[in-house]
Amino acid sequence: MNRGPDMRQLMRQAQKMQEQMMAAQQELATRQFEGTSGGGMVKAVVSGGQELLSVEISPEVIDPSDPEMLGDLVVAAVNAAMRQVQEAAGDSMGGMDLGGLGGLLG
Repeated sequence: MNRGPDMRQLMRQAQKMQEQMMAAQQELATRQFEGTSGGGMVKAVVSGGQELLSVEISPEVIDPSDPEMLGDLVVAAVNAAMRQVQEAAGDSMGGMDLGGLGGLLG
């Protein structure tokens, strides 16, 4: 009677998948992603670890009578950069080899 995949083989595959995920996360954390808003007047740079690294603001967009607009532009630029991180994370995790784990999970 077939009892399914060998448990040791499944454990090795799970460990390999975990190592691949850790390597992908480490690689992602070293990358930088840039988001802009206001036609490039505000630029935010974030790391793949989702840390804000820098914000650049063109002097022309600074209006002392409308600080809310500048805040909105900064938020939009940071969110654009964060979306790029999420997309890159999805791309790198999407390439994981699930191998024989499909039999265990399915």
